[in-house]
Amino acid sequence: MPHELIALEPRKPVLREYEEPELRLCQIRISTEFASPKHGTEMVGYRNEPSARRSYDPEWGCMIPRAADDGPRNFQLGNMAVGVITEVGPEVRRFEVGDRVFGHLPIRETHTVDEGAVDPLPDGLEAEAVVCLDPAVMALAIRDASIRLGDQVVVFGLGAIGLMAVQMARIAGADQVIGVDPIKARRDVAKALGADTALDPLAEGGDAGMAIRRISGTAWSEVEPPAGARVLGGYWEVPTQFGQRGVDVAIEASGSIPALHHAIRATRFGGTICMISYYGGDAAGLRLGDEFHVNRQQLVSARVESLPLRDAPAWTLERLVEVALGWLTSRRLRTDGIVTPVVPFEESAEAYREIDEHPERSIKLGISFTDAR
Repeated sequence: MPHELIALEPRKPVLREYEEPELRLCQIRISTEFASPKHGTEMVGYRNEPSARRSYDPEWGCMIPRAADDGPRNFQLGNMAVGVITEVGPEVRRFEVGDRVFGHLPIRETHTVDEGAVDPLPDGLEAEAVVCLDPAVMALAIRDASIRLGDQVVVFGLGAIGLMAVQMARIAGADQVIGVDPIKARRDVAKALGADTALDPLAEGGDAGMAIRRISGTAWSEVEPPAGARVLGGYWEVPTQFGQRGVDVAIEASGSIPALHHAIRATRFGGTICMISYYGGDAAGLRLGDEFHVNRQQLVSARVESLPLRDAPAWTLERLVEVALGWLTSRRLRTDGIVTPVVPFEESAEAYREIDEHPERSIKLGISFTDAR
């Protein structure tokens, strides 16, 4: 019998046998070649973090607590997979046996799905690149940050999504791109993919925001009202150069609340902080009475799956997917060094546990099924 990777309970990944379902008229059977999990959002459910115990109610437009429980059971793990079709139902029209396909699928040896659930693998696109489609699409949410030509941009969190955001900031016209992550391997990949510099926040005395201000913007250090400033009732207007130290746009892609605080701290007066992360816990360490209160910044929540998009109907989720897939295929978006480590399927349970307990050892886990047959 084939096997799949599941969490029996929070933080307990195992390989479990399952039975193949009967193939229906419009279904296809896929033999998996390569797969990968989602290190951010998926981990929130896997760990049963606070936000995983709430669900979004579309009628009310807010989160509603679930009934008390101990967390998910038999929770399927995985985000994207690539494979070859081994069987087709009699009414399947899109595919034939032997076609290679990809889609949002869990980590298991086979998949029996409707033919519309997957797409053909583009010629020349490697499996390790196509499993980066999801982080590429998620990173395209930075469109809401409105990066402009010549901007200075910082990206907090250099996982797969953050590494895509580094490249997209450059595509959007950023003149300087700074990466921030405590893990050296991720900083090295960021620089190889186009970041001008990559900082270790732990090596900056715990003040990554100030470190970024030191290398971005222009200084203004006067402490008295400058000549020409208007004073009324003890309040004084300041010139346009006030607060120009700091980046124009900060992208928060780590899911860390302290990182969000330093993204705000690193951003100039009137700048934009774009949050593309999913925050699973509480907001300890976020001090909105500091720079955010004074610097009149724009805090933008960006998510490509919260539909319609801000610039709909011209932009849809389908259009974002087409753009990201085209950039990956043309290598305008590079994936070098992102999918690491790559392990055989039979070692996937331990490898999955590692990405939770030792995130410094991976960027985006890849799972190969070639040796599992």
